[in-house]
Amino acid sequence: MAGVLSEDQSAFQETARRFARERIAPGYMAREREGRVDRALVREMGELGLIGADLPERYGGLGEPSVTAGLAIEAVAHGDMNVAYVPLLASLNGQIIARHASPELAGHWIPRIVSGEALFCIALTEPRGGSDAANLALSARRDGDSYVLNGEKSSISMADQADAAVVFARTGTPESGARGVSAFLVPMDTRGVTTTRFNDLGSHAIGRGSVFFDDARVPAENRLAEEGMGFVQVMQGFDYSRALIGLQCCAAAQASLDESWAYVQERQAFGAPLARYQGVTFPLAEGEGLVAAVRQLCFHTLRLRDEGAPHTAEAAMCKWLGPKTAVDVIHQCLLTHGHYGWSLDLPHQQRLRDVMGLEIGDGTAQIMKLIVARERAGKAAVQYATAHA
Repeated sequence: MAGVLSEDQSAFQETARRFARERIAPGYMAREREGRVDRALVREMGELGLIGADLPERYGGLGEPSVTAGLAIEAVAHGDMNVAYVPLLASLNGQIIARHASPELAGHWIPRIVSGEALFCIALTEPRGGSDAANLALSARRDGDSYVLNGEKSSISMADQADAAVVFARTGTPESGARGVSAFLVPMDTRGVTTTRFNDLGSHAIGRGSVFFDDARVPAENRLAEEGMGFVQVMQGFDYSRALIGLQCCAAAQASLDESWAYVQERQAFGAPLARYQGVTFPLAEGEGLVAAVRQLCFHTLRLRDEGAPHTAEAAMCKWLGPKTAVDVIHQCLLTHGHYGWSLDLPHQQRLRDVMGLEIGDGTAQIMKLIVARERAGKAAVQYATAHA
């Protein structure tokens, strides 16, 4: 990868890696216990340009390609995959805002995103359906120069830490499906907006919960793009975030591999370092190859995006293979450490729990495979096969 980076990108990557190594990685497990992301740390990331590097320069971003944003997320995730949610959500939400918000709205929020002053979440999923994104029930009723939102969003990452959310709500009839969905920028301190936090297996530093809207009034100028265009926006955004999630998972797996290689060189068994035994090193070597392959797929997908080329299938592959590969590799690293690996004092168990959540969030492997099949065989053919299965 380094051979195809520009000089500026290589320097940016080195800055991100150094910051992740020195400032982010030492606090990985402490953040899990605290259940929060340190805002001071986020602002430091913003000062270095590690948040929203791909966002427009006119709003305070660096105006860099998607690949550069991927470099930042990969580096940060090597230190703490949970902290990497910050630049990931910044790029996902920031791109939606930059493309679809009024210049005034974008000018208010995007500089705060890239500086680390504002955290965003994306509110799409609802209790009755996770992957059926077009079948939303949260309503947004026009009332003069405002919209009034009522309903619940569920399984929202960073729900109780975010300063604002990109919210997808139904402005049309239930029968209108995806064409009746609109997007809104909603500050989380809006009257009528409340949150809860779930008791999850991992990723406590980010948290996941529900967001409730009880007659929450949002100015009409906070609508993003035209009414009824919200579903198109989020699908385009997911093609981006899925590649970034793949890199997030690869970086977590690589961190465990790096630690495991160091361990097998130091640990002695039967009078020799563990690294001498192929039964120990071959599984780690396999992990290196798998992670490298998925990593290249992710950057290939980001390059396609930067070139304006179709990349929906590739993005789905990243989202399916990234978490699966990371779970398998980190599990093997945990086993490589023997009884030490079973300890809560080592980071492998936390990384394993953290990446497992991404086997579900933002689309399961089954949904990703369906997307790939639709892209390759055509939507009509896959729909017919599914209906007659």
